[in-house]
Amino acid sequence: MYLSRFYYTLIVLNIIKHTSSDCGCQLNRKSECTKEDSSHKYKQEFNKKHSDNNVFNAFNKQNMVLIEGATFEMGTNKPVFKSDFEGPARNVTLKSFYLDMYEVSNQNFKDFIDKSGYVTEAETFGDSFMFDLFIPEEEKEQYKDFRAIQAPWWVKVNGVDWKHPEGLKSSIAERLNHPVVHVSWNDATEFCKFQGKRLPTEAEWEMACRGGLKQKLYPWGNKLNAKDRHWANIWQGEFPNHNTREDGFVSTAPVDQYFPNKFNLYNMAGNVWEWTQDSWLNNDDEKVKKGGSYMCHESYCWRYRCAARSQNTKDSTAGNLGFRCAGDAL
Repeated sequence: MYLSRFYYTLIVLNIIKHTSSDCGCQLNRKSECTKEDSSHKYKQEFNKKHSDNNVFNAFNKQNMVLIEGATFEMGTNKPVFKSDFEGPARNVTLKSFYLDMYEVSNQNFKDFIDKSGYVTEAETFGDSFMFDLFIPEEEKEQYKDFRAIQAPWWVKVNGVDWKHPEGLKSSIAERLNHPVVHVSWNDATEFCKFQGKRLPTEAEWEMACRGGLKQKLYPWGNKLNAKDRHWANIWQGEFPNHNTREDGFVSTAPVDQYFPNKFNLYNMAGNVWEWTQDSWLNNDDEKVKKGGSYMCHESYCWRYRCAARSQNTKDSTAGNLGFRCAGDAL
């Protein structure tokens, strides 16, 4: 059931609740939060039993990678954000699974909408959160009361949705190969189900991110610009006022941009946050997201590391939040 508009507005004006380095990553339509040891929730048996998202239909494996079952070391003993429960490092064993090589693109999502007639939650609510940088200077004053208090660069704007990522005057026509954004966990789940797929578990996602490397920061290793290259779409410059766009992009990048990791997966770090099927701690209404986004920078939101994690409520939408799908290897 959707929140009343009055209640929703109250939440927006009192939103953001989190860590000593609060970047707005956990921007939610709702704001309750509980904490507990959740290590058991990384086990595949738990996720198989409790997921809202399990499907077992046949699916098209084109542009998917088969990741062979194995035991890998998940998490870290050197957490950057302890309140995100990034640690401890522990061995997790997974069965084989498939994962999309790319984040779901605007074209992929448009095809789904055209075939299914699905209406996203941002469209239903009539608004979504977008980055202040993309609001025309002459319009910013009118949104002064619609900013997240502890992350004022996030603004709730009417008419923002997956088709209009920066408002009604914007379009995805020139960005069909960019990742779809302003999709909630519920929207992502519906897309995956339509394809006969599902969202990856957090453990699956992290195993895929690491690409067979053990306890490296990033999908490609420990050095951010290894071999003097850009390997991910993140923030360069001083956040949130100046982005030098050294990696080529201020906002999203194409889903096949940069070099893939050793599992041939693209953009597992940066670009857009990716939903997983796991619940955050003991709250089934909050879901784990992984990977960071084009807005992440080490100085304030170093969450484009494989071990990093964050969360949003299932109905949350924003201009840096997308997904990719997984499937069981039967």
